[in-house]
Amino acid sequence: MQIAIIEDDAVVARAICTAAKEAGHTCTLFEDGQRATENAAILASDVVVLDLMLPKRQGIDILREARQEGVRTPVIVLTALGTVPNKLEAFEAGADDYLVKPFAMDELLARLEAIHRRNIHRPAMELRVGPLHLNLANKRVAIDERTVELTPTEFSMLELLMRYQGQVVTRKMLCEHVWGFDWDGPTNVIEVHINRLRGKIDRGRDESLVRTIRGRGYALAAD
Repeated sequence: MQIAIIEDDAVVARAICTAAKEAGHTCTLFEDGQRATENAAILASDVVVLDLMLPKRQGIDILREARQEGVRTPVIVLTALGTVPNKLEAFEAGADDYLVKPFAMDELLARLEAIHRRNIHRPAMELRVGPLHLNLANKRVAIDERTVELTPTEFSMLELLMRYQGQVVTRKMLCEHVWGFDWDGPTNVIEVHINRLRGKIDRGRDESLVRTIRGRGYALAAD
């Protein structure tokens, strides 16, 4: 596995690289955001470890731009910023995982390997359910041939609902799919995003495609 480490703390970066090499991986170090961008680090790697507070160019800007350009390389954010708003911003920008400093090296390596496995065994790139068409490659969604602009969070939620079409998707499942397996924030934030998603895909419909299953979660009923 080729790992790009975009981290301005030389001690931390070298420690990660040493551990990664001992685990059989290769890595490239970038000490600032501008260098990483110029060298297309995200494109050239299997997995990226990205600090948010970087000189010259912030990590969140690098991540957001890469996702907007359709780059799907897995990214794990490694930062001292550990509040829920910080995490939400990173996941909204397209992060695959989030780890707060100080961290355990074994945990970071385990997360990197898990993300890499998920990327290798990535499921179908296009989903079609009723009038809905979702393309994972270019992050586009269409309904009845009408293009719908979704935020990264809305897109991820719709993807999960489409994969489980006709089945109940719980709020916890949605949180873990969007914000990571160790999500410890409130699940009621899901309702806000679901309502926004409905407003975009239900235009002109008498009944929402995303049904609320009281006390359980949501289900996509695209019939």
